[in-house]
Amino acid sequence: MTTHASIINEFAPTGKLRSSLNLGNPVLAHSKTSPDKPAGVSIDLTRELARELGVEVSFLQFPTAARSVEALNTQEADIGFMAIDPLRAAAIHFTAAYVQIEGCYLVADGSPLARNEEVDVAGTNIVVGAGSAYELFLSRNIRSATLVKVPTSEAVVDGMVQGGHAVAAGVKQQLEADAQRIGGLRLLPGNFMVINQAMAMPKARSAQAAAYLDDFVERMKRSGFVAQALERHGIAGAKVAPAA
Repeated sequence: MTTHASIINEFAPTGKLRSSLNLGNPVLAHSKTSPDKPAGVSIDLTRELARELGVEVSFLQFPTAARSVEALNTQEADIGFMAIDPLRAAAIHFTAAYVQIEGCYLVADGSPLARNEEVDVAGTNIVVGAGSAYELFLSRNIRSATLVKVPTSEAVVDGMVQGGHAVAAGVKQQLEADAQRIGGLRLLPGNFMVINQAMAMPKARSAQAAAYLDDFVERMKRSGFVAQALERHGIAGAKVAPAA
């Protein structure tokens, strides 16, 4: 796809491509990297898009998906990386997914819960990260259990343990890391949702810019760029999304 000056200006109206990063999702960006050296598949995709456009990059780093979404809503950022969700889509254009990850439940080893279907019952508290894709999903779908919202995804498991709650919900990789760190915890088999991670941009930008971003994501999947980035950063359990 030819990169015209008007398209470049759509992506970098300030002269730099401002990328909104959610450092609370270890699949997308490493949460413990230094501010001047963020790392992860979303950083690699940002740099490749900037290379195509011939512009510099500015990374806006946030601890939560909600704050990352807000940066796009206010056009503080030009692109972002987040899960597709109908509530977010009111002000944000999403590409097709580039990566699919699992939303899972974590419980104590001694918990009587054995299946995902057993979680949504009265009296069960599920700890979730406020504003995360899985919190938005569970807020729409949980009927009997109670959601306990904590500020960040990284605080979910500690919130469950310290609060004496029955279940933690989150991205599988984060839950696995926390379970190993704390001990005495286990994942329920399977998942309660598949989280489709996409690139995104403000809907206020043009249809031509949105089409360019859509095409970029498909090319990055098709060329093996996304798969190679996941492997390079040691991300297990995530898979490249199918072609749109």
